[in-house]
Amino acid sequence: MSNAVYLTEQEAARIKTTVLNSASKRATLIGNARTPRIAKDAISQATGAALMADMGAMSMGQTQAPDNSSIPALAVGQPYPPCIVPAHELQPMGLADLRTETHHRGFKLVVKRASPVVTGVVRSWAMVQDEAEETERIEVVLHTLRDGQDVLESAKEFVVKEPYFTLTEEGEPTLRIDHPSDLVVVPKDKPPAVPATSEETEKKAVAQKTKGNNALGKNELLAALGHYTAGITLASTLPTPDLARDIHRNRSHVNLLLQHYDAALSDALAALINPFPDPDSDTNPDTEQNTKNTDSRTTELDAKSYFRAATAAYHLTNYPTALRYFQHQKTLMPTDRGAATNIARVGALKAMTCDIRDERMRVAPVGLERAVVDRAFNNASLVARLMTESFGDWDGAEGKGCFATDDGPVVDVFRVHDIIARNAFGVAGKDGSDAGGSAGFWPYAALINHSCVPNTQREFVGDLMVIRATKPIAKGEEIVHSYDESGDYAERQEALLTMWGFECTCVLCEAEKGDEVAVREKRGKLAREADELLKGVAAGGAGSNKRLVMAKAKRLVAALEETYDEKRYRGLPRLASQRLQQLLKK
Repeated sequence: MSNAVYLTEQEAARIKTTVLNSASKRATLIGNARTPRIAKDAISQATGAALMADMGAMSMGQTQAPDNSSIPALAVGQPYPPCIVPAHELQPMGLADLRTETHHRGFKLVVKRASPVVTGVVRSWAMVQDEAEETERIEVVLHTLRDGQDVLESAKEFVVKEPYFTLTEEGEPTLRIDHPSDLVVVPKDKPPAVPATSEETEKKAVAQKTKGNNALGKNELLAALGHYTAGITLASTLPTPDLARDIHRNRSHVNLLLQHYDAALSDALAALINPFPDPDSDTNPDTEQNTKNTDSRTTELDAKSYFRAATAAYHLTNYPTALRYFQHQKTLMPTDRGAATNIARVGALKAMTCDIRDERMRVAPVGLERAVVDRAFNNASLVARLMTESFGDWDGAEGKGCFATDDGPVVDVFRVHDIIARNAFGVAGKDGSDAGGSAGFWPYAALINHSCVPNTQREFVGDLMVIRATKPIAKGEEIVHSYDESGDYAERQEALLTMWGFECTCVLCEAEKGDEVAVREKRGKLAREADELLKGVAAGGAGSNKRLVMAKAKRLVAALEETYDEKRYRGLPRLASQRLQQLLKK
């Protein structure tokens, strides 16, 4: 399979040894004073590393993350909670005060970037300086992007909340940022001053709107957002709301592109000229009134606003609200067939992780983890639901219940990692095989427990997961589906233990556990032959050899059936031959 990760035992052992040795070394350095850096040498080192990284990417022609042949590795399993104190309440400290392997609780660092940023697939780093011109390395792990731009490159000045000073796996001292909310970007621009007269204010607001439109046309989204925000600040002071509504409508579009769905929804509703009544309001007049005495231009603009509001609500998983706004859009513009919901796509980036808690090597869907954190960090309304409604081994007890400060949302990255590790789904193709390494997180579906004898199955329509019953389910009977459908007992148990942390003891597993080892080994070998045959069929290899393929499938099914004791397996599925049986029925 194209998404298989091939890792030799020696390579896995090397990664594990490096991670565990690094953790052991750091434990001996707790509280040690920081060794000062020579500023010139440190900045020169970072500048050279950035140049080499850029040259390497250019020579490789890289425009995206590398393939599995150079899969990155991450250490996990030493989680710590994010800072839950706003920056203005933290005490200032300097780089000279840092202690090794220490979370400096109650303190903050104000630093300026002093070197180019060295960007990588799962981490970025640079050199920073404080007011005393002390120099130190800062590293952002995994969540390196903010609004589509490397966060360290997005500004010159930062506030590091409760700084964590540690060592990299290579033994390099560094300020490590795991939680996005622990790094506060100091904005470059101040809000515009409001002129004395309305005429001057309107003129400046229009100029900001024009600049925003020009930036949007060049796909400079952050610049457009800044100009629109400045324009709204000015226009909101005018006696009439028309200009402010126009700019809110434009900013809603930019916020959708940036995946700031909370902000996009707020902007879209603020842009409405003649809104439908709120169904939750005490007064709820005839909803048709908003189309009366309204010109076609107003109707068109409100339809656009409702579409943007509906799209934002959809991505916030507020489906009833999204449906209502889409219906309002249709009422206003019944002939418009161009309204389509944006479908969010999750990156397929994977990384090899070594979990220090159980010393297990795992392939983690870190692209999905990054997307989930980014979605929550950019949309505060999602954070509490994410942190409280899903199971994860790390519960972040120290900061539990705090999901925002004055600085913005707080997302515990380590809890998200464990939630995704225990709850994510791979998206399978119609033949049941891997569909390209895609993975997703559906929180309600994740509440359904596993069984190797399921009564439902998963199907996908775009980004919608449908749970379909495969047999009658009685009232009070638990709904279950299968997390892993491998026909080999040992492989299935290993996958369930490694990925989801439990051993399955369902009736099928108990029956397979009772088989002799030689029988299980024979069945496993035949099951792997069946998988190879099905892969060939899925790849279009059946073609003119369809008769030979079907004949081989029949032989394999017969051989597999011989490995099952009829009495012990009566009424139980035969997983090793199940997909072959489906092929023969076609």
